Amino acid sequence: MILIDETAEVSSGAEIGKGVNIGPYAIVESGVVVGSDCMLAAHGILRKGTILGEGVKVDSFAVIGGDPQDLDFESDIESGVRVGAGCEIREGVTIHRSSKENGYTEVGSDSFLMGNCHIAHDCLVGSNCVIANGVLLGGHVQIGEDVFVGGAAAIHQFVRVGDGTMIAGLAPISRDVPPYVTVAGRNQVCGLNMVGLRRRKIPMDSIADLKRCYLAVYADLKNPGKLASKASKDGHGSSEEGRRFLEFFQVGSRTYCRPRK
Repeated sequence: MILIDETAEVSSGAEIGKGVNIGPYAIVESGVVVGSDCMLAAHGILRKGTILGEGVKVDSFAVIGGDPQDLDFESDIESGVRVGAGCEIREGVTIHRSSKENGYTEVGSDSFLMGNCHIAHDCLVGSNCVIANGVLLGGHVQIGEDVFVGGAAAIHQFVRVGDGTMIAGLAPISRDVPPYVTVAGRNQVCGLNMVGLRRRKIPMDSIADLKRCYLAVYADLKNPGKLASKASKDGHGSSEEGRRFLEFFQVGSRTYCRPRK
């Protein structure tokens, strides 16, 4: 059964799945796709081009699919937002659609976006992520899987954040963040995210390999990219986690977060 409050504005051009509940004064524009068992609370807004997977919850005053905050953006471009199944999007969250023709800003499945955080145009957020209250993601930011971003952290446009990282609250991030580390302050790596690794039940052999990779890359702060390549040739990265850690430093065009001195 589909439950739509009589005060909600739902376009006839929207596709609404089974078991959807749409609250008072919510707005669903034409071209929106809402998967089965989704919930859109009072005053929530889904703009054109938004696609919600099954079981997504969108709280009050969230706006998904708004135009990018890009001075060069042309509003007639066709683009959208994709939100994976099982996500929870709390009150006041904003997710902007892609600035590219037929492009999508994407949030992976089972992610939790807390109140008033902002996901800018063309961001890619992985599955099982937690984006805490007031976090700001600039355009084109890439967030891996199983990432936690603490409250009011701000991540500069085009930054990459690897899988399994934890970013502290209020942290300003303008450099790429390697996988499986913790970061606090301005671009400062504080070591491996051991709590996260254990919670994900990563084998101890893999953690040991990851530690060796971490020490090899950060043995010299001048060129972690070259050291990552050397570590791979020297036999480090035998585990999947270690391999991903080393490979992260061999792509991308930005500088990397460094350990505290």
